[in-house]
Amino acid sequence: VMKKSISALTAIFVLLLLLTHPALSYEGACQGLLLWFHTVLPTLLPFMICSNVIVILGGVSLLTSPFRPLLKPVFKLSSEGSYVLISGLLCGYPMGAKTCSEFLDHGRISLKEARYLLAISNHPSPMFLLGYVAANLSPALSMTTVLLSLYLPILPVAWAARGLYGVQEAKDKTPFPKSTKSSFDTVMMSSFEVMVRIGGYIMLFSILAAFIQKMPWFSPFWKALLLGIVEITTGIQAVSKAVSGPLQGLCLTMITAFGGLSGISQTKSVLKNAGLSVRHYLLWKLFHAILSVGCFLALSAA
Repeated sequence: VMKKSISALTAIFVLLLLLTHPALSYEGACQGLLLWFHTVLPTLLPFMICSNVIVILGGVSLLTSPFRPLLKPVFKLSSEGSYVLISGLLCGYPMGAKTCSEFLDHGRISLKEARYLLAISNHPSPMFLLGYVAANLSPALSMTTVLLSLYLPILPVAWAARGLYGVQEAKDKTPFPKSTKSSFDTVMMSSFEVMVRIGGYIMLFSILAAFIQKMPWFSPFWKALLLGIVEITTGIQAVSKAVSGPLQGLCLTMITAFGGLSGISQTKSVLKNAGLSVRHYLLWKLFHAILSVGCFLALSAA
């Protein structure tokens, strides 16, 4: 009851802000929808459709077989689990979590492996990092250092998650308990549904970011950091303007590794299986961000 009351009061407060600041709300909503339309939709939707087509055509093992010699001994993943990790690394938020939840629902992976994968398979895509993040990084800083700081912590996070969830060595599960047969139209409509949901979250958090940008109580640095915690694309741009030098690289690495509250909400929206906890996911992202900061400091000092 208390939780519902707090949520209701929060919703009423947000509604009052929208009614009293309609121009600012409109500006934030437009920025969020443009970001979704010009960046997220064209980069994520094709990957999402192709990924689903690969699954329904039974091509998971064909795609993962070249990577099995590396993924099996290092991450102890099944063939399907390897596909979840690869899709999450290549496609970006929230593709890893979406594939993880669907594979668990269809019996392709066990609950233990799904919880383990949720901790390590949801990251910004290489296109986002090498395009958007690199464009906002000072030329004096090394993008290689940022990339290593973001990806190297996956190994200790994987080791910790595997121990916590008791994953020794995941094995392929055949036959699958549930059929995954589907038509191409069904796959496409499912992908559109997820993309619309993601667009809604981006719009809402962009409105919040617009309010934060107008707050007079914070310095440009703290305002930029708060924006990064809320929504990473707006935050990355704000950090690149507010600070420079190693501190800029450190902040960009931290907020990119964390993924922002918008990314966490998008992830929660695709976790349809009750066995997967967004609270656990949030803690893993915080742990990953801390490790990324430490990794950036160590690599910068080397």
